[in-house]
Amino acid sequence: MNLLPTATNTDVQEQQPQVAVLPIGSFEQHGKYLPLITDTAIACVIAQEIAAAYPVHLLPPITVSCSHEHAAFPGTVSISARTLYAVIDDIRASLARSGIHKLVIVNGHGGNYVLSNVVQEANVDGPAVSLFPLGPDWDRAREYGGLESDRHADMHAGEIETSILLHAAPELVREGYDESDHDSRERPFLLVQGMAEYTQSGVIGFPSLATAEKGKAVLESLRSSFSAHLDVLCRVS
Repeated sequence: MNLLPTATNTDVQEQQPQVAVLPIGSFEQHGKYLPLITDTAIACVIAQEIAAAYPVHLLPPITVSCSHEHAAFPGTVSISARTLYAVIDDIRASLARSGIHKLVIVNGHGGNYVLSNVVQEANVDGPAVSLFPLGPDWDRAREYGGLESDRHADMHAGEIETSILLHAAPELVREGYDESDHDSRERPFLLVQGMAEYTQSGVIGFPSLATAEKGKAVLESLRSSFSAHLDVLCRVS
């Protein structure tokens, strides 16, 4: 799959988009069968679905973010929350200079808690930044896709992430996902102790339930849910 947008400046000039879409992923472990770029790939897939359906300016992804809870697993790389905040702030300033004042952040990694504060602060003077997908968007997508697990239990490298990649980028999914389920519903001190305290494999969820058909349906639901975010972001008061 191609994670990068291929538009030319002429394409953008002709479209004259008012909204930019920024995928943010991570570079962190996802068990033995999904790659370190899983969250980035999923954020890009969702962003590409959006760009195919709505008049937005698709940006390349931020590929390293706040994955500190995965630090015990080899290969994981993180940046600080303040660095991620600063990068987004710089991107917004650059977009504004080119006449684009609205931004949608497509977040592929649940550990990027700082993004909620980015959005909260950006919208003090009116709608300017939206975060997508939110919890209700994911819940609708799970229901629409017929997923058997819930969002809490299927936290990491589970049914939903594996399903999306089985549909959109099956070449990224290695053998073994169908025998890698791990149930760790109680995780009271995840941010204190990290993922390694709750899983030896790096998985928390049920990848054995994943199918490409579910992944396709999940993306269809998210594409539809995005419409409400765009309406609110661009609403004229």
